[in-house]
This record gives sequence, structure tokens and C-alpha cells, in this order.
Amino acid sequence: MKKLIFIIISIFYTFHFNAQKNNPAPSIPVTDEYFGTKIIDEYRNLEDMDSPSTKKWMKEQTEYTNSILNNIPKRKFYLEKRLEFDKRQGYSISNLNITNNDKYFYLKKNGNEKVAKLYFRDGFSGEEQLLYNPANFKKEDANHEFVINYISPNWNGSKIAISLAEKGKELSEVIIMDVKNHYIHPEIITNTMPGNVGGIKWMDDDSGFFYTNFPVSDPKSPDFYKNPRVVFYKIGTAPDKVKDVFSAKNNTELGMDEKKAPIILDSNNGFYISMLLDNDYYRQTYIIPKQDLLQGRKSWKPFYNKEDKVRSLQIVDNDVFFLSQYNSQNYILCKTSLTKPDFINPEVLIPEKKDEVIGQYRITKDGIYYTTIKNGVEAKLYLYKGGKDILIKLPYSSGNINLQAKGKDFPDIWISCSGWANEEQRFRYDLKKDVFLPESLTPIIEYPEFKDIIVKEITVKARDGEDIPLSLIYNKNIKLNGKNPILIDAYGAYGYSRTPFFSRIYLLWANQGGVFAISHVRGGGEKGKKWRLGGYKETKPNTWRDLIDCTEYLINAKYTSKDKVAIWGASAGGITVGRAMTERPDLFKAAILEVPTTNILRDVHSLSINSDEYGNIKDPKEFKALVEMDPYQHIKKGVKYPATFITAGINDPRVMAWEPVKFAAKLQANNTSKNPILLQVDYEGGHGNNTTAYHGHSNLSDIFAFAFWQLGHPHYQPQGNSKK
Repeated sequence: MKKLIFIIISIFYTFHFNAQKNNPAPSIPVTDEYFGTKIIDEYRNLEDMDSPSTKKWMKEQTEYTNSILNNIPKRKFYLEKRLEFDKRQGYSISNLNITNNDKYFYLKKNGNEKVAKLYFRDGFSGEEQLLYNPANFKKEDANHEFVINYISPNWNGSKIAISLAEKGKELSEVIIMDVKNHYIHPEIITNTMPGNVGGIKWMDDDSGFFYTNFPVSDPKSPDFYKNPRVVFYKIGTAPDKVKDVFSAKNNTELGMDEKKAPIILDSNNGFYISMLLDNDYYRQTYIIPKQDLLQGRKSWKPFYNKEDKVRSLQIVDNDVFFLSQYNSQNYILCKTSLTKPDFINPEVLIPEKKDEVIGQYRITKDGIYYTTIKNGVEAKLYLYKGGKDILIKLPYSSGNINLQAKGKDFPDIWISCSGWANEEQRFRYDLKKDVFLPESLTPIIEYPEFKDIIVKEITVKARDGEDIPLSLIYNKNIKLNGKNPILIDAYGAYGYSRTPFFSRIYLLWANQGGVFAISHVRGGGEKGKKWRLGGYKETKPNTWRDLIDCTEYLINAKYTSKDKVAIWGASAGGITVGRAMTERPDLFKAAILEVPTTNILRDVHSLSINSDEYGNIKDPKEFKALVEMDPYQHIKKGVKYPATFITAGINDPRVMAWEPVKFAAKLQANNTSKNPILLQVDYEGGHGNNTTAYHGHSNLSDIFAFAFWQLGHPHYQPQGNSKK
């Protein structure tokens, strides 16, 4: 009987994998020529997401992938455990906003709820009130499901703007509530994304606010990011009557790029400052007197430019505070005059620290609190007061610190500390007594099942001598015998640091006998400017080669072996993982590419804003770098590639779904191994944002189930199947 079952299951898998190979994606090749180099794009036709043949193939692939994943015995294990943890915790809180008159606004999700609701307290110890349930937004249409992704109370907390987004979409709709009586204004603001771009900035008199408006609402349109504008909305007026106050169209005299989104920064003095968002590390900014803006005068002037290397601007009265990387690697904290700024030769408050990168800073009545981080994983807290730099001992060692303060007229400072294995805790710091007073709004829960999990921070010597930080999370009782399944997460772009946070999914992996690793590859910001520039444009190969070198270290150190390694990259991490697996397909058993950037040549062609990070296709030197970092262009015929799980979000405006779809199509057509190449298109999701807890947990559950299946974990093997 067992033999018969084995034969039936074997026939099932053979049929399905043959069906995949016998149903290739439709291919209409296109050849482009750049600087005398011909580039063949076999699946250009798949970029037409409205094509019936493209839709049909994506649907077939998704159904096929889900049928395979359904046969993994513990496919839903991570989903079920995360939901169990949510219930154990009772509730979680996010998006905390505290006004200067001590009114607390936040999102709270109970353990048995899919989405968070908006709540309010008058002071930390005040009685909790439910303000708004997103289920009530457009509740007459049962097909709509919204999440609150951003909140912005006005200065005195009498009104609050609530941003709601639907099914993974990034564009939001904003409503306004009077807090005292819970009255919802009838006007609904559309075509904005305050959770990601610009936020909502209230007027000093609370009569209205500024926000960034996107004229095109279709995220699949090539014009989606074109001509965004800062507009002013006056409470009680029609949303389509907003006033354009800063944009490429409205301010032609400034010669701004129409694809760079402008935003307005908070200001409590007589000026407004606007910034152009792009993917560069530094931004172009402009300044205007408030009265000029409100009276319609176009007197915007340049404030600082990209060459000044300014970040994290804060304005207090007539002083401008900022972090500078001008002639520094790890930032210096500086001050200059608002009316006569000098960003090249400012007053230096905190000089550069050798091995610590300055991160957040908050200005209070008592001085300037600021954080530093070493290798992206070791955080410290300081107070700059009276010209002196004071190190403050934390309640416990932390990998990450977040600061929250009311401003220069208040002593209040809150510190949230967390780590890979330490749940985030929030404290109010009392400077006079030098004590941290717990003020967590969320209960701190014990997880006895993780008591044997340890975190090890090491550095790995790369082929060129650089020390690559590597975070390892595993059970202290594992043996270094080369038999441990290991999942390596890597990103490496935009100067973004993978700082530690309490992740139950990482701990769950380690609790099942696996090793979870975070490779802090170049291109991120873990070690300052040099780290970001070390994986940028022409130096981008360092990013995936750092991942390769970390993998080889883990194999040589007997943590694992080649047939026990999976690599995982999301978004821009798709370049890191995609190029690692195409350059060294022999080194990995499995690869997971989550909403990945995998066809950067076409990405920068359709979304030119990404040229700031990766390169300009019209520049011969940068074009060459773009070709080198393009995973899609490096897929070769006759190569045995690792088992690969690729996801795409149909509503994704950052990485258009056709990028992972094309990568999957070409990989399937060229792969000669028996390893599966699976594509899963999320028809309710986008770039992983604005989804319900269940939806997000489910997506991650598939990723971890696929990885453990391919790495041979006995509890994840379909009966009669041997990792195929």
C-alpha cells in the first residue's frame, strides 16, 4: 500500500513539474542597442500586464505554485504560530503620536483582529478611547478592505488626519476627524501616500494642511510618479480645489525634475522648507517665507543642495541642525543659521566618531540626545549638553534605539530599545535621576520556547579584505557539523541599514533547528558613507559578492553546507540574491526573491527615479554597471540553478510585477536542474505594505515553508517527494 501511495505521489509531482516545463511563458524577443552593445530581452512582451496571454500565464503559474506549496505538510505553520503569538501578546501598538499637550494617538491591533484601529489617550495614564475602526470606511462595499497606514494629529490634538489604504495599494485616502465628538468630515482626500511620501503637515493655526498629491492613480502607469505636487488643503473645502504650492509645473523657474516628489518639512518659525525626494542619499531643498507661500508669491529659493551632503534636518527657532557627511564618513552633527546658512563650514557640535555612525538625534530642553550604531547592530545613546558629550548607560544592550521627544521647550525623551532576540521596550528617561522608567504601551510577553536562542555578531573577511558584519541567530545547542539548514537574508541598497529588531519569524526558524543569518552587505549604511558607496553603481558587485563570501565562510566554519543554504532578498535585495545565484548557482540550494528588483536595465528605463541609486542608462559607464548588476540578463542556458521561489505584487508601484514575472519566465526556460522555479503573484498585494496581519503572515509562511522544504527539514517534506 505504501508503495502504491509513493507511486501516485511521484506521478503527481512529475505531472506538475512537466506541466510547468511544457507551458513556457510566451516570448516575443526584443533587441536594444546601447553604445554598440546589443541587449536581447526574450520576454519584453511580459511587461504588458494587461495582455491576455501574460495574465493567463501569471495565473497558471500562481495556481501551480500554490498547488505545490499546499503539499508541504507545515505550509501554514508560520502563519498559525504568528497568529498564536499575536493572541498571546494580547495586542500590539504602532504609529504612536504624542502632541505637546500630552495627547496620545496610536494604532492598536488586538491579537484576534486582522487590522489595527485608531485609539486616543489624554496622557500616558489616561483612559483609552477608540476613535476609528477602518472597517467603517466605505463599509457599504463589502469588496473593500482598508488598513490605517498613517495618522497625523494637529498641533493641539483637536483634529486628526487618518490615511487609509486598500489591498496592498500605496495610494491612500485621507479623512479628517474632530477628536472630541468623533465627527468625520465628509470630504475625502485621494491620490496621496502620506505613509511613504511627505506625511501631512498641519498649518500653525490648524486651518488645513499640506500633503503631496500624485495626479496619476494607476500604479502600473509609466506616468505614476510624474508631476507630483505639494498642495494645501483647507479644512471643509472640496478636495479637488486644493492649491498647488510647490511642484515642477507650478515652479518652472526652479527647473525641478518632474519625477521627483516634493514634500514640505515641519517648521515652527517664519519659513517653510521643501525637499525633493529621490533615491539619492542627499536631497535638494528650497526655502520660502511663510507669508509669501500663503499669499501665493513664488519666492522659493535654493536652501541646500546635494553636494552639501546634508541629512536629518531639524529647525529650532533661527538655528538649523543637521547631520553632515561633507568630509566625513560616519556623520558629524552640526548647526548653522537659518537666515545665513553655511552648510560647508558650520558649527560642529558632535565630531565624527571612528567606528560609530551617528543615527537619530532629538533636541530637548536638557540638550541633544543622539544615537550611534556600530556595524549596524551595536547601538549607544548619548546626551550632548553644555558642550560635553555624555554616554548614557542603557537598560540593557540593544541593537537598535528609537528616540521620541516633544521638542526644545520640553525635557521629555522616550527611548525604545530592541534586538534580534529582545522584544522592543519603551522607556521615559529621567535625566536628573539617571533612570529609565518603563512606559511601554504594549505588554512585554515571555517566550519560553526561545530561551535557548542566542545571537552572535561577527565579521567575515571579504575577498578584498573588507570586514562584512554578519548576524547569526540560532539555538545554542546546535552542532557545527555542516548539517544545519541556514537562511541568509541580504539587502544592500539605498544606504539602508538592517538594524536589529525583534522578529518572531527569525526566532521560529532558529527554534526548528535552523540558523538565521543577516548579511550586512555593502550598499547599506551599516558602516557609514563608505559602506553605502561600496555597493553603489560601479561598485555594486561588492553587494552580491559579500553575500557569496559570507556563505562560503558559514560553510567552511561548519555551520552548514551547500545543500543546506537558502538566500532571501526582497525588493532591492533581489539584485543581491539574483546576482549571487546567477554568479554562483552551485553555492546555494534555494533562493527566495520577494517582490524583487531583477531587471534593472528596464527598471531604470521605466522608473528613472531609480537611476540615482543604480545608474543612468544614457551614461556609457553607468550602463555597463547596470548590465553587470541585472540578474535577468545573467541567466544563461544550460545552467543548473537552485530551487527558486519568486513573488510579485500586482499593485506594486515600486517594483512593477513584470520584473519578477520576467525573471521567473527566463529562469524556467534556461534552468537544467530538477529544482523547481516557482512564481507566485499576489493579486491583493503590492510591495508588502498596507496588508492585513493575516495576509502578511501568510506570505511569510510560504517563504519559510519553501525554504525548509528545499533544505530537507523532515517536517516540511511532502510524502514520497525528495525536495523536487
